[in-house]
Amino acid sequence: MPQQKQFKVLLIGDSCTDEYVYGTCERLNPEAPVPILKYNRKETTDGMAMNVRKNLMSFGMKVYILTNEEPITKTRYIDERSNQHILRLDDESPLKPMEYELPEEDFDALVISDYDKGFLTTQKICELVSEFEGPVFLDSKKRVLPSQGCFIKINETEKGLLTGDYNNLIVTKGSGGADYDGVNYPAEKTKVYDVVGAGDTFLAALVYFHLLYGRIEEAIPFANKAAAIAVQNFGTYVLTEEDVQDLRD
Repeated sequence: MPQQKQFKVLLIGDSCTDEYVYGTCERLNPEAPVPILKYNRKETTDGMAMNVRKNLMSFGMKVYILTNEEPITKTRYIDERSNQHILRLDDESPLKPMEYELPEEDFDALVISDYDKGFLTTQKICELVSEFEGPVFLDSKKRVLPSQGCFIKINETEKGLLTGDYNNLIVTKGSGGADYDGVNYPAEKTKVYDVVGAGDTFLAALVYFHLLYGRIEEAIPFANKAAAIAVQNFGTYVLTEEDVQDLRD
């Protein structure tokens, strides 16, 4: 493996707070045909772009983030006995579009994590991609994206909604692995417990190993392995030091 260095990354995107309310379902609501969740505990973590940031940092990268100040909270209600996801409640404030000035520093890569909540416009994304000197990695839920100048990480559903022709797509397909430039990179076979945040983990590993090896084709298999680790864990998962060491070995 090449000599490791501390890469410095600029991350831009919308972020949220992920809440997990865990309880047990023992009976149905007599007022409506829905389960009653008896509260046990609640866990809170950072989500969306902030989850990407944590996973980038797990590889030892220095991350400068520009994100929204307005709160977004996603609350998931989980039956602990079955690990069944019963309900998700989203509480979203209108986001002010990005007006930050970019820091006057040199970065090894630009990562854009766009959940299409209003922080980044299509025009702003295109400006960022065209202005940045270095590799750009874009994960976006928009239907129109830059057709060149960046790697676009996207899932199959999102690809089907895209408008236009693209030859810079890395299409994640769950158990089907990932497609890039006509080649399929198989996924790691594993038991899936939760897919929340797996795309963020894939993106972070993709960035790190591309910077390490200099070729996206070498980075994608590592990103698949990182995503496989994430889906084996419940909730918004951040790679541990042990996980990262396993990926590097």
